[in-house]
Amino acid sequence: MNTKTNTHKSLLGICMLSLLAVTSMAQARSYGPEDEGRRFNDGTKVRCKKVEVEKNSSDPNRVGGTAVGAVVGGLLGNQFGSGSGKKLATVGGAVAGGATGRYVQGRRQENNGNRVTKTVCERR
Repeated sequence: MNTKTNTHKSLLGICMLSLLAVTSMAQARSYGPEDEGRRFNDGTKVRCKKVEVEKNSSDPNRVGGTAVGAVVGGLLGNQFGSGSGKKLATVGGAVAGGATGRYVQGRRQENNGNRVTKTVCERR
């Protein structure tokens, strides 16, 4: 009888956990813009806000623009100065060119529509 009782207790525990999981899933429902303002008995309601998200980009870290800018800046900086001044101008040109290339690529990505506004709704 003891094993039968343990089996029944285990089965009852599994049923309770399943019921709890189903209840949790019902509360974790996703809401859309059509639900905005909907009120619930517990005093909460659905609120929506627009969030800017980035679409998949081939180069989200802007490595390409940074590398090209650094090379061009280094080549331009190498044209100035002599001796150790020439080295300093080359390094300075590479740093400035890299920063400029990164900035230019970022602006192009923004202008080409790599950012999208998405409506996110939550029950609060």
